[in-house]
Amino acid sequence: MITMDDIVREGHPSLRKKALEVPIPPSDEDIQLLNNMLTFIKNSQDEKLAEEYNLRPGVGLAAPQLGKDKRMCAVHFEDSKGKLYSYGLINPKIVSHSVEQAYLSTGEGCLSVDRDVEGYVPRSARITVKAIGLSGGELKLRLRDYAAIVVQHEIDHLNGVMFYDHINSENPFGVPENSKSIS
Repeated sequence: MITMDDIVREGHPSLRKKALEVPIPPSDEDIQLLNNMLTFIKNSQDEKLAEEYNLRPGVGLAAPQLGKDKRMCAVHFEDSKGKLYSYGLINPKIVSHSVEQAYLSTGEGCLSVDRDVEGYVPRSARITVKAIGLSGGELKLRLRDYAAIVVQHEIDHLNGVMFYDHINSENPFGVPENSKSIS
């Protein structure tokens, strides 16, 4: 079982490296790792398990956060309308994105960052992502608002980008141009 002890923190080199493509079809080992990542996210949202195993709640986890140089991430969350997004994604690629931006009104956090980083993180309000899913089939996801933000955060990890790299250092709470707030 993955715990917070397995998650690398700021300063670890794997968080700044562009991860390598996973060979397709994925190995049993890669599928197992991705399943374990998804289980961690689900466990982190379960109050009893989170307390018992000292897990910080999260909605996504990327392989580089475990020190693994693989283009894989897992997400598990509900949007404001109660729609469940629960995916293990292998080699995800953003194939299109909107000009309109969106940002979380509360800012973003990260399981690899043990401090609060204040400021708005502008991201595309809508994206289309292609990836290989846990079952080995191709997925095409059209995501908007919160779901788009979560998946972009995880794909950034695969490219060695941290969420705070997007924050305007001169004016962290300046509203990004052509953007909307997501609460």
